[in-house]
Amino acid sequence: MTTLDAHVRLTEALTSLGPVAVAVSGGVDSMTLAVVVHRLFDQDALMVHATSPAVPPQATARVRAHANQEGWNLKIVDAEEFKDERYLANPVNRCFYCKFNLYDCISGVTRLPIVSGTNTDDLSDYRPGLEAAKDHQVTHPFVMAGIDKNAIRAIARQLELDDLSELPAAPCLSSRLQTGVTVTAERLHFVNKVEGYIGDLLSPKTVRCRILAKQVEIQLDPASFDKLDGADNLRDQIIAFAKTQQSLPIKFAAYKQGSAFVHAEG
Repeated sequence: MTTLDAHVRLTEALTSLGPVAVAVSGGVDSMTLAVVVHRLFDQDALMVHATSPAVPPQATARVRAHANQEGWNLKIVDAEEFKDERYLANPVNRCFYCKFNLYDCISGVTRLPIVSGTNTDDLSDYRPGLEAAKDHQVTHPFVMAGIDKNAIRAIARQLELDDLSELPAAPCLSSRLQTGVTVTAERLHFVNKVEGYIGDLLSPKTVRCRILAKQVEIQLDPASFDKLDGADNLRDQIIAFAKTQQSLPIKFAAYKQGSAFVHAEG
């Protein structure tokens, strides 16, 4: 599928839905979708962004900047998942409770159909949030149009959204906590500070600061891992910074997607 074909199919899918409310997280998927939706429906569409300790401040800043630039009809909400003890317990299906609270909140502020930035790549992964979407009749236009992550980036480039097209994947900060480790604002603040510090220090393609049951594991892409080993004191600098924030042992490892997630046995 060419980029033009993907864009046309996405526009057709959205046109069939009519004006919608977009759940905008601040990542490339939902941001690109929001841009296309706004340019198609203008002020008849609504963009909804939820803030919480699990959402990096830079994601919220990105949403606000594009809303101002594009003239979005934007609503900032608190989905209040931090009042849900089921979410805070960080079970294997934590994402269900996160998305359930989010979509419940959006349903409370608009009667427009809700759409998400879910794409076809997401369908092959364990995504309990998709069940919450189904419960709230949330539609996934990228899936309707058969569009994957690479095609979304291509559409972003076509729309000259240069800051979005190469934006690294950035799941919510709660995904850094190993299953069963209680979600707290303090832990998520720590994760964001450490990842930001390493980002400034190494400019990595990928960095994850994962809080496991008995240690903190800092994961880096291969090139950044080589850079870490090729310079004096970088490990010590990172460990010293992290130790000012908490007391768990600090380990380093190669990046592995979803490695803080522990499947339920049986």
